[in-house]
Amino acid sequence: MADISAKDVKALRDETGAGMMDVKKALEEADGDRDAARKILREKGLADAAKKSGRAASEGIVYAYMHRPDPNYPPKLGVMIELNCETDFVAKTEGFERLAKDIAMHISFSDPDYKTRDQVPQDIIDAESEIYAKQAKDSGKPDNVIEKVVQGKLESFYKERVLMDQEWIQDKSKTINDLIEEAKGSMGENITIGNFARIRVGEKREA
Repeated sequence: MADISAKDVKALRDETGAGMMDVKKALEEADGDRDAARKILREKGLADAAKKSGRAASEGIVYAYMHRPDPNYPPKLGVMIELNCETDFVAKTEGFERLAKDIAMHISFSDPDYKTRDQVPQDIIDAESEIYAKQAKDSGKPDNVIEKVVQGKLESFYKERVLMDQEWIQDKSKTINDLIEEAKGSMGENITIGNFARIRVGEKREA
């Protein structure tokens, strides 16, 4: 099997707009041949997803998921999510509703605080960075390493708290962003996550 470098994966991802893991799998399947991998991605409907991202997604659905661990008792946790697409035609499909359900179930389990990285307030990032830097310094890390440690821990913070960066609970090889990119390719439209809310009985949230 050919050695697939991160540079090769990034280059093909930039060309096709497909998800990172999908690009890597296609390159592995094509034994490193970029043209063959591009064809594989197109056949699976995963290429050109990036081109769809610029199109308006003004249609869609609001999906409500109620978690009922015991059928004999009422649900104690619920998620409401707005999933957007370009047309009512796609919004009415079973696949689109299934995607909304998958994401809602994920949110019920992972409890993200933000949808994207740019929604994380700068004061939160600064505070987290300060804590990580102090931890690294106290553990004896040299100054030239501390910045790398901070960046690495911030990445972990995003993967834990930001929905689009989280690993999908049904397939840890994909992030929620990868799931959305795949849906763009398979459904042929721009798809975005709008608002979402997670409510658990007895759980207090800051206003």
